[in-house]
Amino acid sequence: MTEKENSTKQEQPSIAINSQYIKDLSLEIPFAPEIFKELNSSPEMDIKIDVDAKHLEGNVFNVELKMEMNSDVNGKKLFVLELTYAAVAVLNVPKEHVEPVLLVEIPRILFPFARSIITNTLVDGGLPPFMLNPIDFASMYAARKQAETEIKN
Repeated sequence: MTEKENSTKQEQPSIAINSQYIKDLSLEIPFAPEIFKELNSSPEMDIKIDVDAKHLEGNVFNVELKMEMNSDVNGKKLFVLELTYAAVAVLNVPKEHVEPVLLVEIPRILFPFARSIITNTLVDGGLPPFMLNPIDFASMYAARKQAETEIKN
């Protein structure tokens, strides 16, 4: 290997995000505008988060961060928000690190962008801003691996 080839190989980032995009975004406020009168009460919130990764080619992957939020206030549906925010990523990591990078590190990179989209969508929809707390994707990954182990046994 020449010095230039060695230098180029060393300069390759281990993770490169080629593109980020909104795959799906939906906000429903089924009882608008009447429900806005009820916003002085604290809404109940249910949040579901999932991560999915798909191999595209070579060392290129698509990672999707899926977020669903349901909120009720005084027993009525306030809103339903669904977001699938995704990235096309190139990984230059050892094979044994590919899965954790796809399911922990890439979602960690995507999360601030997804959180901003959610907050802006809610505000643009006439709702109060809601800031999601940071998510522990490492714990989510560990729970996923634990569940897979239990299914196999």
